[in-house]
Formats: sequence, structure tokens, C-alpha cells
Amino acid sequence: MMGLYGGMEPLAGLAMLVLWVALLGLIVWAVGRLLPGSGGNPTSANSESALEILDRRLADGEIEMQDWQAQRSALMAIQEEGAPATPSTK
Repeated sequence: MMGLYGGMEPLAGLAMLVLWVALLGLIVWAVGRLLPGSGGNPTSANSESALEILDRRLADGEIEMQDWQAQRSALMAIQEEGAPATPSTK
């Protein structure tokens, strides 16, 4: 005669349920990791500094040398303002 779980013991049915839930969770996690822009750090691999972007734009011919010099000077000034003050030694 078959039992409540179609011949399986109750713990075997519970183990099967846990297996399917874990497998489904693994599939959802893998799909989430493979889709672009899905959590994590969005600027981890492709992050360029502002100076690198400016240099690349000059190399690609998107901006002229005069514009590059002006923008680079402005970026350098901003970076110097944001730098922590160093203690003076006397």
C-alpha cells in the first residue's frame, strides 16, 4: 500500500522540496548575475576617471587641443581643491 507521499518516506519528500527550491534559487541568482546592470557595483569594470575620459576624447578627435587644455586645467584645479590638506612641518 502506498503512503501519503506516493511511497516515499516523509523526509525524502522534504529533501526533494529543498532540492527544487535550492535549484530554482540558483537559477534566479545566475540569471541576475548575467544580466547587465543588475545590482552589484555598476562602475566596477568600466570606470574611467574624468581625466582618462578627457584624454580618450582628445585621442578620438572629439575635442580640440585648446578645449582639452582648458578642461584638463579645470579638472586639475577641482582635484587639487578636493585633496586633503597636508600638515605643514616647521
